[in-house]
Amino acid sequence: MSSTHAAPRSGAIISVLAAAGITVSLMQTLIVPLIATLPVLLHTTTANAFWAITATLLAGAVAMPVSGRLGDLYGKRRVMMVSTLLLAVGSLVCAPANSLLPMVIGRTLQGLGMGVIPLGIAIMRDVLPPQRLGAAIGLMSSSLGVGGALGLPAAALVAQYVSWHALFWAAAGLGLVMFVLVLLIVPESPVKSPGRFDFVGAAGLSAGLVLLLLPVSKGGEWGWTSATTLGMLAAAAVVMLLWGWWELRTPAPLVDLRTSARRQVLMTNLASIVIGFAMYAMSLLTPQLLQLPTATGYGLGQSMVAAGLWMAPAGLVMMAISPVAARLSAARGPKVSLLLGTIVIACGYLLALALMGQAWGVLVFSAVVSAGIGFAYAAMPSLIMSAVPLTETAAANGLNSLMRSIGTSTASAVLGAVLAGMTVKLGPVVVPSEGGFRAGFLIGGGVALVAALIVLTIPGRGPGTHRPGGEPAGHPATAQRQG
Repeated sequence: MSSTHAAPRSGAIISVLAAAGITVSLMQTLIVPLIATLPVLLHTTTANAFWAITATLLAGAVAMPVSGRLGDLYGKRRVMMVSTLLLAVGSLVCAPANSLLPMVIGRTLQGLGMGVIPLGIAIMRDVLPPQRLGAAIGLMSSSLGVGGALGLPAAALVAQYVSWHALFWAAAGLGLVMFVLVLLIVPESPVKSPGRFDFVGAAGLSAGLVLLLLPVSKGGEWGWTSATTLGMLAAAAVVMLLWGWWELRTPAPLVDLRTSARRQVLMTNLASIVIGFAMYAMSLLTPQLLQLPTATGYGLGQSMVAAGLWMAPAGLVMMAISPVAARLSAARGPKVSLLLGTIVIACGYLLALALMGQAWGVLVFSAVVSAGIGFAYAAMPSLIMSAVPLTETAAANGLNSLMRSIGTSTASAVLGAVLAGMTVKLGPVVVPSEGGFRAGFLIGGGVALVAALIVLTIPGRGPGTHRPGGEPAGHPATAQRQG
């Protein structure tokens, strides 16, 4: 990349990749305004309607590590284009749907496109100049929160004043636009991994994740001690052990477990699970608190659109904090950014206990939590990529994204159980109690402190972790100079 064209070309690449990340997160949130009415819209039961959400969760969990490995082998840009096309096709299947089956099929296809963010981060490492890399990774990482925060009020407005079908038609168009922009602007990464795709490993990981995440997400409905829940969790443990045995013995594994067991990678991935939990706790608790009737004495009586607007600034804060996090990581190392992020998240949840009685208070504490998440999400890919070979960056980022997804699934199960177990009656309706929300905020803050303790075990700055000027070890520019 010549110096004459590096800056504008890099800016265009960063913009397109960040927009692709925001598109992915929009696909996840566009169905949120429809949750209450899905059974009527799809002519099905409430329990069955939730498969439209669960299908995306399961497909996305499988897609992130698999698409990452495919990107390392066959080209990250190529696999990203396939992912954006899957998002568009899934939306096209959902758009005219009036029954459950096509909606679940379409949402599954959307989930299979969720590998865009880890692929985008890996492309950034391979093609951007080192001085642009830190801020670009932070922006790409924060796109998940930005899209969610902005997508919720936008989706609510469209669903309320136009048609819920229009949401998916618009999503299909957006997916196609992203496909074209990636094709025209994003270059193919020059870094590829030798070897063949591990089909056995992909099948084993897919089976293990489905057996794990399905009972985690449906355990409250099935019963946590039911034979189905316990049986699937036990089967997940067996399948994952067999999968690990295979991955350690195959010459070209889907996930290099020996690299993943390095202390820096392992502890960052563990922290990612816990931070994913803390992030989703805010996404689950605040919309309900905002929308509960004021007659409860603690609900804030906001409409879905108004609730989304109160939450939208949090996503903008996450985007604004990403360049700050990049500068801190360059100066002090990404471990410091990650540690600061966990502490800020914990402080945000502490603020929630004092400010939850006002809509403006929700805006304040959700913005603080989002700032912490911005620091954390900007740091985690840098920690991962500085500890893995260049040829494994997409797969390693995909695995890290999977860890966050496991955290969000666990948060949904735990906090769902807390809110379901701590309720009050509002006329004929049972709603979560004030104590339930306070317990949820305490859990979110406690989990953030656990994340901080995990971060303290990550190795600090050293010769192999980070280079001056924000250039990670193993960056292509570094390799070229050393060659």
